[in-house]
Amino acid sequence: MTDQKIDFENAVAQSKQLPSRPDNENLLRLYSLYKQATEGDLTPENPPGIFDFVARAKYDAWLKLKGTPADHAMQAYIDLVKELAEK
Repeated sequence: MTDQKIDFENAVAQSKQLPSRPDNENLLRLYSLYKQATEGDLTPENPPGIFDFVARAKYDAWLKLKGTPADHAMQAYIDLVKELAEK
């Protein structure tokens, strides 16, 4: 396993123990970066319904990262968790 993957897994664990709950914008960033890093591009099949606001926000956030390489998403996730841990 690469150092970045180890750092990513540590950041995932740390994200669950942050001193305070991140705001909705940062939660969406964490979600979308995690999904992009672990699953790659979102397949736009069966988007959530227009009135499922939470699922739609997650879908849109992940869709914005389309084309982002997994290693870049991992590093962005690691950096965001570090930033949130310092708050």
